[in-house]
Amino acid sequence: MKVLLLKDPKDKDSGPDPYSKELGLYGLEATLIPVLSFEFTSLESLFEKLSHPEDYGGLIFTSPRALEAIKICLKEKSRSEAWSTSLKQRWNSKAAYVVGRATASLVEEIGLTPQGEKSGNAEKLAEYICSREKPNSSALLFPCGALKREVLPTVLREKGIPLESLTVYQTTQHKDLQESLSSYFSQQGIPASVVFFSPSGVKFCLQHIQKLSGDFTNHIKFVAIGPTTAEALEAAGVPVSCTAQSPTPQDLAAGIHTALHFQNC
Repeated sequence: MKVLLLKDPKDKDSGPDPYSKELGLYGLEATLIPVLSFEFTSLESLFEKLSHPEDYGGLIFTSPRALEAIKICLKEKSRSEAWSTSLKQRWNSKAAYVVGRATASLVEEIGLTPQGEKSGNAEKLAEYICSREKPNSSALLFPCGALKREVLPTVLREKGIPLESLTVYQTTQHKDLQESLSSYFSQQGIPASVVFFSPSGVKFCLQHIQKLSGDFTNHIKFVAIGPTTAEALEAAGVPVSCTAQSPTPQDLAAGIHTALHFQNC
């Protein structure tokens, strides 16, 4: 059976995409279609803040894109040297909170030690942070996207934990999205399942998928990577066949396998 994953393929240099690989273990044929494009902003301001770890109590990352922004900052030789010789060590004396495994692995790539990766979503990460941080301490630096949800900032604010947000990327629709979807449906037909990885993916893809699948829309098992994405699907009037227990390839593949065998997951 065919599964359509609405996400970027993993960097080819790092091997096969883990979601596609895991689905293959269940005999499912996965195709990935990139949905989003990202424009990075405020990078000068980001590095300026990263240059002063003494001003902050730690870092928060809820998106791999925030780490991409930091990596872009560190491409410049002088900045890379400053990070390697001093800044990395100074930030490592503070917490680097992350929402999931994918973000955690990118934090590790820049030399920091992630915390909270089992949280899985912003609500649970906020609870985790509140259990470890004291009110009115130094602010936590939160590089984020323009479309960030307000759940985490709201919870921290209510608990008196200072947060300094900095928008470092904008999210837009991938320029080839509609063409890629049309090509997929014309060449491969109606997939057994479609997996959404973000509310933005729902916004940019759902109507087009419904149009392309026509009367067969009800045959598709719509799946969400997490509760926030599931909420976006439900708000659009789409029944969610499965929400992954945690945003990992293993849990997603197991959930889809169960959903395709007509059981609740």
